[in-house]
Amino acid sequence: MSKTKSKNIEMITGDPKKAIIKLALPMMLSMLLIMMYNIADSIWVAGLGADALAAIGFITPLFMVLVGLGNGIGAGANSLIARSIGANNYDGANNAALHAIVLSVIVSVIFTIIIEVFMVPILQFMGAGSTIQYAMAYSYIIFGFLFIFVYSGVASAIFRSEGDMRRATIAIAVTAVLNIILDPIFIYILNLGIAGAAWATIVSAVMSCLVMSYWIWGKKDLYLDLSPKNFSYSSKIMIDTLQVAIPSTLENIVFSALAIIINSMLVMAADTTAVAVYTASMRIVQLAMIPLIGFGTAVLTVAGVAFGAHNYKNLQTAHSYSIKIGFAVSIILGAIMFIFSTQIATMFSYTEASASLSPQIATAISVLSLFVLAIPHGMMSSMMFQGVGKGTYSLLITLLRSLILESVFAYLFCFIFGWGLTGIYAGVVFGCFVGGTVGYIWAKFFIRKFKQISIKKYAPQAE
Repeated sequence: MSKTKSKNIEMITGDPKKAIIKLALPMMLSMLLIMMYNIADSIWVAGLGADALAAIGFITPLFMVLVGLGNGIGAGANSLIARSIGANNYDGANNAALHAIVLSVIVSVIFTIIIEVFMVPILQFMGAGSTIQYAMAYSYIIFGFLFIFVYSGVASAIFRSEGDMRRATIAIAVTAVLNIILDPIFIYILNLGIAGAAWATIVSAVMSCLVMSYWIWGKKDLYLDLSPKNFSYSSKIMIDTLQVAIPSTLENIVFSALAIIINSMLVMAADTTAVAVYTASMRIVQLAMIPLIGFGTAVLTVAGVAFGAHNYKNLQTAHSYSIKIGFAVSIILGAIMFIFSTQIATMFSYTEASASLSPQIATAISVLSLFVLAIPHGMMSSMMFQGVGKGTYSLLITLLRSLILESVFAYLFCFIFGWGLTGIYAGVVFGCFVGGTVGYIWAKFFIRKFKQISIKKYAPQAE
């Protein structure tokens, strides 16, 4: 079975530079909206005091795992669908998308039970201390609706895999805008406190899922056809999806583990207030990383299509171009963070309970502004590997960069060199850069080998 190619399909199979820009810009808008509501969460919760803000800091690593489940399965589906489209395998693309949706249901049920049962021991292990009541009030609600976030990540990835960034962006916009509106209503007007922030997130995410489900099964105007009749269970498709999904999900667990380690170091070097400071500062760093995430997500799709078509030129161009433009944008955003660190910090000190945090947040932001400059080459290399179905390679890069190097240098600079909290921030930056450099070199070797194979075996398609 075949289907006439839409403009989106023609775009992702054409000039990789144009495809990366067209895919990345809507994704940047999506991520901007997501980060805005994450920052709004922190800002509104900060009004409840340092303990409430620190509780969000303890929950964030676990929430990253939650989101990572959906994004991991979505990345696996995105990679396989894109490779199928590149190889002109329409039926395979449909079946890959349907497998991802089924997988999202299975995974959600399993992990909801696990997380809800072991929530208290996990928080105690993380050192939540005096913030544990706030953390529990927030986490039980968020993790109780795990399926919403997992399904949302998968559905959004399906749209991205066929180059339909417009609707992927609209769905995320629904979540973000609603959350920003509902946060103060639920937290303060309805007087639900930190639980209100959780409910605002849930309600917003549900609306987004309903919108995407209507497009997929109601309107039915995707390039892909996700009718149940097109589902035919295949262990090969399941394994192929999981080969990217599991490493991608584990990467989020690695980031969460790193956050737990860093939070522990912060408590050792100071107290739980340091966690609140780091949480607020990293919200700003994540905001500045939006363009990089946009480019990286675009690379995953473009690399997958190029790999499926055995087009080494497009793969090479996508990798190199994304890194160049990523560094250019990072320099600008890093400079803005550094110059305006004091002004940015005031957003988190609008009440008497949080006013004392402002100078510490400003210091953290000024140092962590360098983190934005340290990440482009490593991130684009990891996303390229995910796109071509080598999720394990991406995971190994992340393990080296984040869990090993960032935590080792943070400990070294803080406790051995005696640089205190600033040493932790500096260690995270330096470890990220060194690990990313290793990933970049590895990616270059992989592309060179792929080029040799393509020329030898698939010369007509590669030229």
